[in-house]
Amino acid sequence: MTDLLIRNIRPMGGAVVDILVRNGRFAAIGPNLAAPPGTTVEDGAGALALPGLIEGHTHLDKTVWGLPFYRNNVGPTLSDKIDNERIWRASSGHDAGAQSLLMAKLLLANGTTRIRTHVDIDTDAGLTHLHGQLETRSALADVIDMQVVAFPQSGVLVRPGTAELLDAALTEGADIVGGLDPCSMDRDPKGHLDLLFALAQKHAKPVDIHLHEPGEMGAFSLDLLLERTAALGMQGKVVVSHAFCLGGIEVAARDALLTRMANLQVAIATTAPASRPVPTIAACRAAGVVLFGGNDGIRDTWTPQGVPDMLFRAMLIANRNDARSDAAMGHVLETVTTQAAAGCHFADYGLAPGNRADLVLLHAETIAHAIVAQSRRALVLSAGRIVARNGELT
Repeated sequence: MTDLLIRNIRPMGGAVVDILVRNGRFAAIGPNLAAPPGTTVEDGAGALALPGLIEGHTHLDKTVWGLPFYRNNVGPTLSDKIDNERIWRASSGHDAGAQSLLMAKLLLANGTTRIRTHVDIDTDAGLTHLHGQLETRSALADVIDMQVVAFPQSGVLVRPGTAELLDAALTEGADIVGGLDPCSMDRDPKGHLDLLFALAQKHAKPVDIHLHEPGEMGAFSLDLLLERTAALGMQGKVVVSHAFCLGGIEVAARDALLTRMANLQVAIATTAPASRPVPTIAACRAAGVVLFGGNDGIRDTWTPQGVPDMLFRAMLIANRNDARSDAAMGHVLETVTTQAAAGCHFADYGLAPGNRADLVLLHAETIAHAIVAQSRRALVLSAGRIVARNGELT
């Protein structure tokens, strides 16, 4: 691996320094660093430097990016979307491996070096989509740190055989146990959560559960989830994705749940959609709850929207949280950098000596400017390797 010295860059928009990379890790950061013999020297031209961006909640296997544009005539309910997607994927021969590989590369070109992706496990497709996703993870292992969630999109208890498939998926390489709406999908919150946490205990894996359920229903499911987290000693090993209920209940009830989440180190993944109430950055920061961001699906049978760029998602998160000041925009950036690393437990992260050398350079004056301008990434470094220039993979 070639050692690299990048001169004249501004980490997080601060003072101009140089960064020395050796053996895939940051070795030194400071002004006027000497270039050891044989080191490649790169001029950063005064660019703003960010740590590698993190996609904390996506579905790489679902995307139809690059395929004929999907004509969406799907009904409005969650079950409409789930059933339509399952049928369409089976009838179209959707290649989850090829599509997830394409989307992961697009994310990488825009500076994303760590990804948590959910992959559908159901009794129609079996483990087909998982196998495709695992192939993508293997193909990009040198440049993307990828976590795979075994996700029962169509429910667990309502589709007998799904539990066994989740068990097999975790045996075959999935990193995380996924779940979905214990009340509204499986109509048995105790049974659903008992099953998921039993799988987590059996395989020594963390849990990441989609919780779309609104208001009091969602709060009830979240309460049960927190009870199990405490009882089983799974502090720091649970993520609640979406958690829309926390945006739609009384403030006192919300804050009580957030306090419990902070004590149990349960994190929240948000996509900050405009159509649903969402937990806010301010409330989560006040309670000490880790809140991080993700795109969810990017141009799939659910929605034609989304782009493979975490700075674009950060701007949407900023809009949803009415972030305007430089300080607030800094908190937004954390949702796709440091908070995402903490919530997903991505190790050795950040612009500091000893950490994995993941770096994004772009021409912007401040962090806020970087988020709203979304300039083409001048350079992307992953594990010490230059993997993209000017938005194109090398």
